[in-house]
Formats: sequence, structure tokens, C-alpha cells
Amino acid sequence: MSKRLLNGIRTFCLLLGAGLMLLPFIWMLLTSLQPASTTLSVPTNWLPQSLQWHNYLNVWQAAPFASYCLNSLLVTSVTTIGQLLTSILAAFAFTHLQFYGRRILFGLLLALMLVPGELLLIPNFVTLAHLHWINTYAALIIPWLASIFMFITLHQAFRAQPKTLYYAAHIDGASDWQYLWHVLVPTNRPIITAVALLQVISSWNAFMWPLIVTNDDRLRTLPVGLMVFTSEQGTNYPLLMTATVCVILPLILLYFGLQKYLILGITTSPSKGKSL
Repeated sequence: MSKRLLNGIRTFCLLLGAGLMLLPFIWMLLTSLQPASTTLSVPTNWLPQSLQWHNYLNVWQAAPFASYCLNSLLVTSVTTIGQLLTSILAAFAFTHLQFYGRRILFGLLLALMLVPGELLLIPNFVTLAHLHWINTYAALIIPWLASIFMFITLHQAFRAQPKTLYYAAHIDGASDWQYLWHVLVPTNRPIITAVALLQVISSWNAFMWPLIVTNDDRLRTLPVGLMVFTSEQGTNYPLLMTATVCVILPLILLYFGLQKYLILGITTSPSKGKSL
């Protein structure tokens, strides 16, 4: 089999896979532009006969989406910044500082990655209930100011940096704080950007936790706000798909803006074999 034929087959398979992955998004976009009467018609009308652009205006009038959007922006921004700060400081402490019980504590933190997040929902809810934080911004933000995944990822990245760079910075008179923010963080900017983007996506799309700890529209986030278009009488699919487009559009724009950092951060492999 010739190399050109193999390349053609590979390209076809990639295009087929990309098309299958894009199909739900195309259906979502087309449904958002259809009237409700033709959404569930048989056979399915893939192409709307008339584009219902007013659906996007109706979405913002049918629910307090401006409030949902501001809540999502606030929660996503604060939790991402909080996780970056706690993870960067913790990763630096475990890779460059010596203190009693470091290995044991790191092992305990690493073991937390084995615990499914769903198991923590009830204990976290009970704790917040005792603190009277239910239906507050504190409940949406404070439990997510630290991330084991982000800490472990940055720990591996910081550990890969040569210690000679750390010692050279100290010889030049730099403190640990200066070395961290002026050398270590800029050097690992791609991986930090990648984990920050993953956290933004996770926080923006969070549904279960905001649903559990809020019961007031003024605190609801965008994913929870999508429930407005589903009731006992049925689901308004055009408005639901329109709202979904509004929810995922910022993430798509953010991804394309930071795509090179995400790919570079994911494909960067820290050096192996180094001890804690």
C-alpha cells in the first residue's frame, strides 16, 4: 500500500471522527434557530425553513440570564485564581522546601485523587449547612479554592526544573518568593495556562454542586439556569439549545484564544525519575 493511500485513509478517518464529534454541536446550533413546532417533527428538519434569530433575544427575556452570567463569571474567576495561588504555593513548598512529614503529607494528598468527587458532596454540604453558608456565594466558591489535580500537575512541572537554577537565583540574592514568581512561574507558563483553562471549563460547566447549594435565582449559574426551559409541560428545545449556545460560546472563544498554550502545556513532559 502506497504512502499516499495511507495518508488519504488517515485523513479520511480524522475528518470522519471530527464530523461525528461536531454533529451534536451542529444540531444544537440549527435547533436554536428553529420554531418550537418543528423541533420534534418526523422526519427531522435539519435545516430550518426560516431562521428564528429572535430566539436569542427571547432567551434573555425568559430568564434572568444576565444574573446567571455574572454569577458564573464571578465563581469561575475567583475559584480559578484561588486554585492557581494555592496550587502554585503548595507545589513550590513540596518541591523546593524541606519540612517535617513532607513525604507523608504528599502521599496523603496524592491519595485524595483516588476519592470520587461524588462521595464528597454530602460531607461538604453538611459542613456548609453547619456554617450557615447554604445559598451563599461562599458555598459556591470556598470549597473549590484548592485542587489536588492542579497541585499534582504543577508539582510535576516544578520538580522538573533543574535545582541549579534555584541555587543560582539564591546566589544572586533572590529570595524564595522572588524565585517563585520571577523564574519558576514564567518558565512554566504553558502548563499553568493549560491547567487554568481546564479549571475554567470545569467551573463554568459545573452543574451538580451549584444546584445543591443554591435555591435562589440570584445565585444560580448558567448551567443550572438551563433548567428554566424544562418543566412538567415539556421542554422548549429551541430556547434550551439557544441558551446552551450562549453558555458554551465563551468557552469556545477562550479555547481558540489559548489553544497554543493548552496544547503546549499538555504535550510538555516533565523529566522522569526524580525523587520527591
